[in-house]
Amino acid sequence: MKKKALILFQKNLILGKVKTRIAAGVGEEKALGIYSKLVALTYKELPTDVAEIFVYFSDEIPLFHPEKNHSLRIQLGKDLGERMENAVEEVMAAGCKQVVIIGTDCPELKAHHLIQAFSLLETVQVVLGPAEDGGYYLIGMNSSYPFLFDGISWSTDMVLAQTLELVHDNKLSYHLLPTLYDLDTQQDWERFTQKFP
Repeated sequence: MKKKALILFQKNLILGKVKTRIAAGVGEEKALGIYSKLVALTYKELPTDVAEIFVYFSDEIPLFHPEKNHSLRIQLGKDLGERMENAVEEVMAAGCKQVVIIGTDCPELKAHHLIQAFSLLETVQVVLGPAEDGGYYLIGMNSSYPFLFDGISWSTDMVLAQTLELVHDNKLSYHLLPTLYDLDTQQDWERFTQKFP
């Protein structure tokens, strides 16, 4: 097993359960298509030669998965923080020393951001990729820091600030990657289509 783990949190491609804020404006079928495109863009950037890829699905492991070399798991926990904490603990228990977690909502995320995150973890304890909406699109660590997932107001504009406060309170060294945007609203989708028609 590689000593580096890239954890991808992915929602199952289920009509009506993905991109619900976008669906309110464009309909559930189009929202599912938008999310499918985001997933495809994310998979295209995964650096399989750098880290072992673990895909954690929201509901169930699909019968068909395009990448045979990915380890497929199910997210476990009552909220996003607990699910991420459990995933980190699981891959570290399997022998991984560096862990980076991403989602599938950031169309600007590229392989070089992921490679940079792993490189930075050689010298700092935590790496964060700030999102424009106040959250983060990436979190990486070189040890288990479960407190980073506790007491966070998930799905709000306070996620990054609260996480950084925990980083500072626990005197962890860290680095911030470039700020990118998550695609969560119809306005985000229009911004994306203007850049990638």
